[in-house]
Amino acid sequence: MSVIIVSFNRAESLRKSLTALGDAHQVLVVDNGSSDGTGDMEPEFPAARFIRLPKNFGLTKALNIGIRAAEGSYVLFLHDDTVISGDAVTKLADFLEARQDAGAVCPVLTNESGQRVAQVRSLPTPSNPDPALSPAAGEGEITAECVSGAAIMFRIYYIRGLRHVDERYGNYGSDIELCAQVRRSSRKLIILGEVPAIHGQAESPMKKSALAGDRAVGTAGFLGKHHGFMAGMLYRVKAGLGGLATFRFGQVAGAFGDVKIDGTG
Repeated sequence: MSVIIVSFNRAESLRKSLTALGDAHQVLVVDNGSSDGTGDMEPEFPAARFIRLPKNFGLTKALNIGIRAAEGSYVLFLHDDTVISGDAVTKLADFLEARQDAGAVCPVLTNESGQRVAQVRSLPTPSNPDPALSPAAGEGEITAECVSGAAIMFRIYYIRGLRHVDERYGNYGSDIELCAQVRRSSRKLIILGEVPAIHGQAESPMKKSALAGDRAVGTAGFLGKHHGFMAGMLYRVKAGLGGLATFRFGQVAGAFGDVKIDGTG
């Protein structure tokens, strides 16, 4: 199994995550241009491979770099503020090995007290472009339409069959796109209620204005791809005008200029 963690300026959260994973699986840390000493952690975790990028290219491009280096038959995408044990990773892979009807599998996300945190939602639609995340409900196998990308495992051949995670997304949208692809393939997206992972939900070190712009790009891109050009364009207009009215110029840049987290359009 391979675990890909894209990290940006969250050294302490990353340290907790790597400590919990141990050395039973291939662990790839794609350091997205961190300036907080993340790269200096490599000697602490000799079993992990650190891939250092010169700047923040966004989550999606960094994931694709990690995918190209992955050696396992299964790959777990893990946020740097998510803590899961190596044994739990094995359980996720064993589930996919046994269940060909499943396209992806996730642990149930909790806080440090064991209470479930926001993880599931509907896929975006033109009438509901930003569905709210909520905790997973139920026990055992929980079927979901769309999940947080904090911890989600796929078969590597499935991801490579897509050629790459669609890079129309910057930081926001790659997890939604992958969930949509699982649904398109008529496979199930399963959360295992007995396999936990702690999601710290740490505040992003990125500027809120940049994140707002990136979110507008990702949402418009998803709607345009899956619901037609006009759906994406109408969202851009609404988001852009809304940003102008509230002086959120990062959102305006994303909606009208297609500017992603790395500054590219």
